[in-house]
Amino acid sequence: MAWEPTTAAYQSVRRMTERLCEPLAAEDCVVQSMPDASPAKWHLAHTSWFFETFVLPAAPGGYRPFDPRFGYLFNSYYNAVGDRLPRPRRGLLSRPTVEEVYRYRAHVDGAMRGLLESGLPPALAPAVVLGLNHEQQHQELILTDIKHVFGSNPLRPAYRARPPSAPAPLPKGQGWARHAAGVREIGHDGAGFAFDKETPRHRVFVDAFLLADRLATCGEYRAFMDAGGYDRPEGWLSDGWQARLTHEWTAPLYWEKTGGEWVQYTLDGVRPVHDDEPVCHVSYYEADAFARWSGARLPTEAEWEVAASERPPEGSFLEGGRLHPSAGGTFGEAWQWTASPYVAYPGYRPLAGALGEYNGKFMCNQLVLRGGSCATPRSHFRRSYRNFFPPDARWQFSGVRLARDP
Repeated sequence: MAWEPTTAAYQSVRRMTERLCEPLAAEDCVVQSMPDASPAKWHLAHTSWFFETFVLPAAPGGYRPFDPRFGYLFNSYYNAVGDRLPRPRRGLLSRPTVEEVYRYRAHVDGAMRGLLESGLPPALAPAVVLGLNHEQQHQELILTDIKHVFGSNPLRPAYRARPPSAPAPLPKGQGWARHAAGVREIGHDGAGFAFDKETPRHRVFVDAFLLADRLATCGEYRAFMDAGGYDRPEGWLSDGWQARLTHEWTAPLYWEKTGGEWVQYTLDGVRPVHDDEPVCHVSYYEADAFARWSGARLPTEAEWEVAASERPPEGSFLEGGRLHPSAGGTFGEAWQWTASPYVAYPGYRPLAGALGEYNGKFMCNQLVLRGGSCATPRSHFRRSYRNFFPPDARWQFSGVRLARDP
């Protein structure tokens, strides 16, 4: 969906971000559990910094920054706009306090409301829409990062006081949808908002392939584990096997054995692993090893998008409120690893200026994921959306959908 740069759209996105932080205590908001994650307080501030940096300075009448020092503290990776605090040190920011960060948000919101209600200059509209979509990305990151914080805590505290919903049963067996060979078009079709990395739309030749009609389940992944999947290097990529040894992986992230039974940490607390639910929190390396063991492979992103264009976008998404992958959904449950490296499409052009650093600078050493997760806002989903992470990343809601050659 393309968020229109209106006051209502702006307030809707900003309120959702703060709503996701309501269950958190101030102590929860300052923890950085690993260098790849950020404290919730930093997400709250950074999403305000974005509007303060890329929109408000160009507003008619000028803008007074809340605190000029925040530009250094809450810049993520935009070298063109100045120096920044190194990412691994974000957890050291005991000050500004959480309360002060909320006042910072209110200051930015007041200025943005004034700008939007007085008539947004057309030249600023693209940056506002980008900022809203950027904030939706951080809504998902708030959930994945706080899950890692709580999952690293020996008490395994629940993010919210809510009993976990019962898993929906899957149809027996796994079906395979056949897709014929041919020249297809992939990439954003120009209707509504898209990040530059989704463009331009272009033609690709896709050979005939089979794609599973659902995500791989915990039960299927447990069979891989029981067959010695984590003990046999011949089924792994060389770099993947080294990562498995280095990190001592023996199961997906958040799984552990208690009393001889597998349990997993969820945002609703610790609960048993349900065999019919999609397996989640696995790296690309694990997904690839599981696919090989299954006599299958991971799809390319072109195959995934061709198949996705033929299906309705059903799934839980963030608005479903489960915050845990549900059985039966194809989209909006867990991001699906593909075999495709994150590289530029033919004819790709990054945005002009500092915002050109948003996506293009990361097109190296990353793999593409598709489909959205239970923490992805539904209005943020597009079949052309290209998520990307390093192949050893596991803290995102990342799962597996298998492909095969006919």
